[in-house]
Amino acid sequence: MRTGTLILLRHGQSTANAEGRFTGWVDVPLTPRGEHEALEAARLLQREGIAPDVVHTSVMSRSISTADIILAELDRLWLPVQRTWRLNERQYGALTGRRKTEVRAEAGPDQYHCWRRSLHGRPAPLPPQELAQLRADARYVALRPHGIPAVESLADMIARVTPYWADVLAPQLRRSLTVLVAAHGNSLRALSVVLDRRTAAEVEQLNIPTGAPLRYDFDHNLCPAVRGGVYLDPHAAHAKADSVAAEGIA
Repeated sequence: MRTGTLILLRHGQSTANAEGRFTGWVDVPLTPRGEHEALEAARLLQREGIAPDVVHTSVMSRSISTADIILAELDRLWLPVQRTWRLNERQYGALTGRRKTEVRAEAGPDQYHCWRRSLHGRPAPLPPQELAQLRADARYVALRPHGIPAVESLADMIARVTPYWADVLAPQLRRSLTVLVAAHGNSLRALSVVLDRRTAAEVEQLNIPTGAPLRYDFDHNLCPAVRGGVYLDPHAAHAKADSVAAEGIA
């Protein structure tokens, strides 16, 4: 039985990306460059003859806008879209909103790398007042009163995306659907760990670029045909991934 195709896409550049800040669950818009990246992603899908049957986003504007731009360009705004907090960006706790260069200079390169790229690194939690504001957000009503995390490691993210993979995405792929997930760097890193069974060392080297569609095809057991998937534009994606890896250093 033929299985479906999964397209993973990190949203286009956001205003926080452009400023080099840890964004977390702060809701920020796309920049004009980010909108263009979403448009180019749609054109790559067109070039490859890929037409999504269903779309998944987080509940954050940068993810939603990216999906909307793509669907408009593909003339598929009528498609069903499922939104979930499980695909949100990582909750960066006390690092939220801070410039990465400042955090690296203050904490040192090793601690910075641990917080940003390791499997279990977890910074200090979000201050209580900011967490209370987040818990008052209407989009998280189902998580009240204590379901919103004050901080997360990548391992915590893997725990929250795994049920969505098992209960929602995998069944759709078994129905031979083409599934587009427009989400965030760390939620897609977490999904990649689930799909590719990456080691902790591999996780540290994994950087997801903005606006670069990553295609997964599967065997009948939903094991990836190519471990790590295939970028539709590998050269551009790898160059962007190198830029992601260097964030906070310059």
